[in-house]
Amino acid sequence: MISTTTRMYSYLGRWLGVAGYMIQYGCIAHCTLEFVGDFVVCRGPSMEPTIYSEDVILTEHITPRFNRISRGDVIIARSPTNPHHHICKRVTGLEGDRVKDGFKTHYVPKSHVWLEGDNHNNSTDSRNFGSVPAGLIRGRAVFRVWPLSDLGLLDSSYSSSSSAQKWEVDQ
Repeated sequence: MISTTTRMYSYLGRWLGVAGYMIQYGCIAHCTLEFVGDFVVCRGPSMEPTIYSEDVILTEHITPRFNRISRGDVIIARSPTNPHHHICKRVTGLEGDRVKDGFKTHYVPKSHVWLEGDNHNNSTDSRNFGSVPAGLIRGRAVFRVWPLSDLGLLDSSYSSSSSAQKWEVDQ
């Protein structure tokens, strides 16, 4: 007959084994979401009609880590005015570019980007807070996951017939 102590050690061993696997998978999940990519729920009208409020987007974190962000990419960045919030905007200017905004011309300094929402009439972006340090970029939006009716890759070449939507950049 098996003693109660042996049975207790057997159960304890099983639970520690399960706990060990949970810790391992938790570490793998954390590293994947932190360094490879994650899901983001975008809120607000600033990126309409490309991304609507409550759309779920898959982002990747590799491109920003290797400084491979391109003009036209939709990115997720820490807000320069409130570090507790993230913003979803399109990169319209890279370092060294001169970006025209109406009658004003803005110079994008080294290690900065110029961000604008696709909905220019309802977007708080670089036109309000200036160029954004590239270090604030968290990820590049690549795929819309929700709603399922709009499932697919995000286009990095948005354009509109409106002159306010066209990017004018001098390099």
